[in-house]
Amino acid sequence: MKNILAISGSTRKNSTNFQLIHALAGLTKDVFNFSIYKGIEQLPHFNPDDNDNAPETVVLLRQQVANADAVIICTPEYAHGVPGSLKNAIDWMVSSNEFNQKPTALITASTDGTNAHQSLLETLRVLEAKDIEQNQLLVQFAGTKISNGKIIDHKTLEEINRLLSALKMSMGS
Repeated sequence: MKNILAISGSTRKNSTNFQLIHALAGLTKDVFNFSIYKGIEQLPHFNPDDNDNAPETVVLLRQQVANADAVIICTPEYAHGVPGSLKNAIDWMVSSNEFNQKPTALITASTDGTNAHQSLLETLRVLEAKDIEQNQLLVQFAGTKISNGKIIDHKTLEEINRLLSALKMSMGS
């Protein structure tokens, strides 16, 4: 089975995005081994001066991304932007190239999400994440479509299944 690292852009314990990640894990339990990155809020602020001697928390994140067969980023939008803790985590990997040709999926699950989604797509393009154009989904009004760790909206579930199939193809499975 392929190993998926899921990263949530939310730091809330029971956020819609964490619920969505758990739903994804349940949908794919026979296909993927899911691990959820915990500790995004514990990463130090990115400083390019520290890049070559990165703190241990950063080294561990980089290793988890490098060792994963694919990465799924699931994030809300905060004030029409990317959550700071998620952008910080990604910034730590700009020069170390963990996302270079790594099959990556982006799901922005928020009330609107348009601005953060476009911004993160551009960031992941620059990092050369593999097949990011096909492996992306914007789930607007996510709170009405995801509940108690389940995707309750039929159309959203279909879109999620298409995304997971595309990600599987990106991994060569």
